[in-house]
Order: sequence, then C-alpha cells, then structure tokens
Amino acid sequence: MEALNKMTVEDLEVSGKRVLVRCDFNVPLKDGVITSDKRIVASLPTIKYLIDNNAKVILCSHLGRPKGEFKPEFSLAPVAVRLSELLGKEVKMATDVVGESAQALAAGLNDGDVMIIENVRFHKEETKNDPEFSKKLADLADLYVNDAFGSAHRAHSSTTGVADYIPAACGYLIQKEINFIGGALANPKRPLVAILGGAKVSDKIGVITNLLDKCDTIIVGGGMAYTFMKALGHNIGTSLLEADRVEDAMQMMETAKAKGVNFLIPVDNKAGKEYDPDTEAMIVNSDDIPDGWMGLDIGPKTQELFANAIKGSGTVIWNGPMGVSEWENFAQGTIAVATAVAESGAISIIGGGDSAAAVQKLGFADKMSHISTGGGASLEFLEGKELPGIVALNNK
Repeated sequence: MEALNKMTVEDLEVSGKRVLVRCDFNVPLKDGVITSDKRIVASLPTIKYLIDNNAKVILCSHLGRPKGEFKPEFSLAPVAVRLSELLGKEVKMATDVVGESAQALAAGLNDGDVMIIENVRFHKEETKNDPEFSKKLADLADLYVNDAFGSAHRAHSSTTGVADYIPAACGYLIQKEINFIGGALANPKRPLVAILGGAKVSDKIGVITNLLDKCDTIIVGGGMAYTFMKALGHNIGTSLLEADRVEDAMQMMETAKAKGVNFLIPVDNKAGKEYDPDTEAMIVNSDDIPDGWMGLDIGPKTQELFANAIKGSGTVIWNGPMGVSEWENFAQGTIAVATAVAESGAISIIGGGDSAAAVQKLGFADKMSHISTGGGASLEFLEGKELPGIVALNNK
C-alpha cells in the first residue's frame, strides 16, 4: 500500500516548531454539550507526543456543516474545554480561523503549548480547497500533521491544501488506520473474510469488486442482500430492492464463482409486515418472502451459516449491519455476527459508521482489533481508492 511509506509525526523535527494538526473533532453536541468525546480521546496520542517533544501545537478541525459561515452552534469552544481537561493543561482558543486572533495566539506560543483555531468550515474556501486559504492556514505553522482519517477522503484546505506549503506527515491515528486496513488488503492473515451489510448495494459495488480479488469469503447481509436474492429469481415481497442493480449483483456472484470466492447471502430472514420496530414478524426462507412482507434481518439459519464462515478466519473486515440493528426485534443478526467475529480470534477490522456504532452499542468494541474512525474514508479505502488526505503527505 503506497500510503505505508508516508512520513509520520515521528519523522519530523518538531522541537520548538509550530505544528498545525488536523484532527477529527466532529463530535456530537446537544445544547452545546459534547455527548461523546471518543474522537477527542482518539487524538490524544499525537497531541501528547508533540507536547512531550516541545512542539508548539496548533489544532484545527471541522464540526458539522456550517456552510462557510460563522455560526456559534458549530464553534469548537466546547472541544477546547474538554481537551484542556483531558490534557490537564489549558488549550487556548482562537476566536477565528486564520484571522488576527489565530495569528496572535500562534505567534505567542511557547514550546509545549496547545491552541485550537475555530471551525475551518466557517470559511467556504475550506471545502473548495482554495489555495489562498490553504496558504493562510499553512502560514500559522512550520509543519503539518494530518490525523483526521474521517476526512482523509476529502480534498479540502485543511486536509490536503496546506501540504503544498509546509512539510506534511500523518499522526498516530491515520497511521493506525493505514496499517490495519492497508495491511488487511495488502497482506492479510488468511482466510480473509469480508462481511458487508447496510441498505444499499450501490454503496458497496466498488468495495465488493475490489474485494473479489482479495477475499476468500464474502458475506452479504442487510438491506442490500435482497437485491442479490432478486437476482437469483427469488420472491422478496416488499423488501428493499435496487432494481437497477440486480444485474450487477448477478455479475458479482458469477465473478465470485469464477474466482473461487465463497459468496454467501442469507438463506432465511426475519420479515416484518411493515417498516416498524414493533411490527408483526416471522422467519421465512430467502426464496419465498410472501407478498406484503419485508425482510428486516437475517434469520437463525443464516446466523449459523455466517458464524461458521467467520469461525476459522484469519482476518475479518466488517462494514454494515445485518438488519435494522437499532431496533431490538431486528438486531439479532448483527449481534450473532458481532459475537462470531469477537470469538473468532481473527484480526477484526470494523469500518466506521453504522457497523462501528452497532459494535459499540452492543458492547463488543473491546473485542475488535480495530474500529475505524471514518465511515466514508474506510469505504473508499476498501474500494482501493487513493485518499487525497493521505496522498498529499510527504513520502519517507
């Protein structure tokens, strides 16, 4: 994986230097209060390394979608407060992004000091990757470290643009993502099993196509599975269907067969009368979902089939739940798969987004080798796409 030869924070001479660090502080807020500080905690190893090595640390991030305007509800001020608590030292907060406040604070930093500038998306130039804005960001610092994997698939000023002006390396969080996901794709401990769920086939076509060349087994569940059942000529009732993807689904199953990849789709389902957490439900075989019923989870036979396929694996990549896992009545399939992955002893990599949320909510997080911090970024990485935020960094 090309990304493995990128410079890391440890390759930079940081002592006495101002280091601009792009973090992922896009935390959930309710009435101005942070409801989960997981992303802030995840950034600490890189920030602490810089403090311990006498750098002058300037942090930046986006939060939400303020669409290029200064909006107080998207301020990073609560993040500065929480970071100060976690680091046990004051994190100074600029009132702007690249203006007088940020410039003055950056100029006044002592070695080991930490500051944070305002939400980079308060400027519309950020998402346009505007060179002038990138230069203003870069002018605050001597060196740049990208540690925001969750935004690495976006070519924005703070994720790629600044790297045109000052030396750029990755932080520990991005390094970990590259090592786990990149390693699983480039040189996996076999058998390599990919479990793909979620609602749409169209979101996962690129991933499946890329993984057909790499995996020993591909397991498909969730709403996207019904398009594969339809491709086999099954009656799927009112289950989720992407009619324009039926041919793609057929093609993928045929390719898997030709390459000797074990391709598993559900053999039975828990179907509901309507899309509702308390709907009347029953177990039905995949080749015969009655009219007016919709599959909302994988059934018990499928849970066993999938668990057996996961059992002997060396590496598991999992992206997307097996059913409507946020509803208790339709979470069993996702729980069964999570249990199988946790007990497999395999290197387990959970893509961000819904699968990460499900694994955390169901209490399996500490049993997984790696839970990705970026949903969209991890998907693009699994598709074999180059991520602009990583491409922009200096090679070793």
